[in-house]
Amino acid sequence: MSEEIFQRGLSIRKAVLGTEYVEKSLDAADDFNREFQNLVTEFCWGAGWGRTALTLRDKSLLNLVMLGALNRGTEFKLHLKGALTNGCTRDEIKDTLIQLAIYAGIPAGVEAFRLAREVFAEVDKSPVSTVKA
Repeated sequence: MSEEIFQRGLSIRKAVLGTEYVEKSLDAADDFNREFQNLVTEFCWGAGWGRTALTLRDKSLLNLVMLGALNRGTEFKLHLKGALTNGCTRDEIKDTLIQLAIYAGIPAGVEAFRLAREVFAEVDKSPVSTVKA
């Protein structure tokens, strides 16, 4: 594992998902999944999200489409919060989910909009929201 890429990934992962969430995930790692957590941090966040041709906003919107199309609800909600943190507006998210529905199918779009509404309701209720809505 490249320590430089891991550290870059750790920094980006914390910036997008929140330090508390990331540290909780890493602290909860055990002998079974610790290597996987390290892989996710280095490969996904360092080698992938660490590239610079696309902005973090761009990557967030792409992730919403892919995760919605793959029906990965838990990760979708996590990355929707990340998209808000990365400065994506609700209108941009809405248009992204419409594209998802057109190209991945209406059922995927229905589920993505349902999950997005759950996240927006949670964010709106939060007394001290750290995400930009």
